[in-house]
Amino acid sequence: MLAPLLFNPDATARERLLTTAQRLFYQQGIRATGIDSVIAEAQITKVTFYRHFSSKNQLIFAVLEQRHLRWMQGFQQALQHADSITDALPAALKSWFDEGDYRGCAFINASAELGDSLPEIVGLIRRHKHEMAEAIAQKLTASARDKTGQIMLLAEGAIVRVQLGEEAERVMADLRSALAAVLQTGA
Repeated sequence: MLAPLLFNPDATARERLLTTAQRLFYQQGIRATGIDSVIAEAQITKVTFYRHFSSKNQLIFAVLEQRHLRWMQGFQQALQHADSITDALPAALKSWFDEGDYRGCAFINASAELGDSLPEIVGLIRRHKHEMAEAIAQKLTASARDKTGQIMLLAEGAIVRVQLGEEAERVMADLRSALAAVLQTGA
């Protein structure tokens, strides 16, 4: 679902910083990744870093913004490959879970790590989840759109279960069953 971010030594310094930071923040965690590590792996100087970002917080925001745009594009495309949400959502998530570097939702992870310490990041995380819900709602019939919140809970639960090491096929089977049940109920 997400095209891999490959390090390109010929890319601009800003692109190398964003690519490197996105990979390290996702693999190691935001707090565990120091700016010096990002600078070294991006093959730039500290001065160059500060020309592009005034702080690590600004870099975190830029990385999450970039990931949001990439992830939403892939998610929306993946949802289009099936007619019903019962098939489309599990297939979209499964394609993401099968990626070699899957480590859960970068936005859930950032929220868990940062809490509400950076309001601009909290706003971006909320926007990401809102746009994810909107993409799901667009896949639903008009009469089922009021179930979007319940479906989001199911999707988020599936994301965390797979992140915690549960077998993706089993989680997707549970998700399909739960989606069918939610969509069949009048509540």
